[in-house]
Amino acid sequence: MTEKLDGVIVATALPYLEDAGAPAGLRPDLDRYAEHCRWLVDNGCRGVGPNGSLGEYSSLTDDERRAVARTAIDAVGNDGVVVVGVHGVGAHQARAWAEKAAEDGADGVLCLPPTMYRANRGEVLHHFSEVAKAGLPVMVYNNPIDTKVDLTPALLAEIAQIENVVAVKEFSGDVRRILEIRELAPDLAVIAGADDLTLEALLMGATGWFAGFPNVFPAESVRLYDLAVQGKLEEARALYEPLVAAFRWDSRVEFVQAIKYGMDYVGRYGGPCRPPRGPLVPEHVAQLEQDMKKAVESLR
Repeated sequence: MTEKLDGVIVATALPYLEDAGAPAGLRPDLDRYAEHCRWLVDNGCRGVGPNGSLGEYSSLTDDERRAVARTAIDAVGNDGVVVVGVHGVGAHQARAWAEKAAEDGADGVLCLPPTMYRANRGEVLHHFSEVAKAGLPVMVYNNPIDTKVDLTPALLAEIAQIENVVAVKEFSGDVRRILEIRELAPDLAVIAGADDLTLEALLMGATGWFAGFPNVFPAESVRLYDLAVQGKLEEARALYEPLVAAFRWDSRVEFVQAIKYGMDYVGRYGGPCRPPRGPLVPEHVAQLEQDMKKAVESLR
């Protein structure tokens, strides 16, 4: 069901080209990005999510941000869903991004609470009510680590009453919440938000995975998802366990750099990030290389 925005939807990493005239000397490589979006869908992913944290939305100019969303929508066409990140400092910005996404033909939007302000209950409800007015299905995003706003199960039950709010990307790291959300907001799809908690979340009734490391391993990630939702626990665990060391990077500060490194490691193009994200330090590279080696060898 499109309106639930479930399945494996990949929070896409954004490749850059060197360009002295662009911010930080890098401009989005839209041709390469289009090819990446196609590759993910062709490998069985349900869709893509441009302009998430992994897509470095906060480091893009407004024009770049819209161009990235349009590129994903054009590249995927009718072969998958595109859920555009519409995160904004306030409700007016997030709603404006959601309206642009609707105009451009997106299938849904992903939205954090206000990103630079610790909003209270009423402000959070207002924020998502405004975003929902754009008319697209809304996946709210609970990331209390980054936003300092926690969309608790009780608050999600209220948010779920807003028309067009259909799903929550759950990134609190607390797997106990999944059953509580399902009890308090039975119509809200729960989407696994942290790669290193994916199997646990799916076994507790999450119906989707808004994913980072599938930028690196799309077909294998879809297989993991399918095994989990079919209840094939032994096969799912055998696939998942050697991947988790790599997947843990999705919950670390350097997750964007780590996933781009993973792409480079398997022969895709990850490349550099824009500030504030700098290159990985040598000890991170050493650990990540070990974790990727373990993952790749297990998939052979």
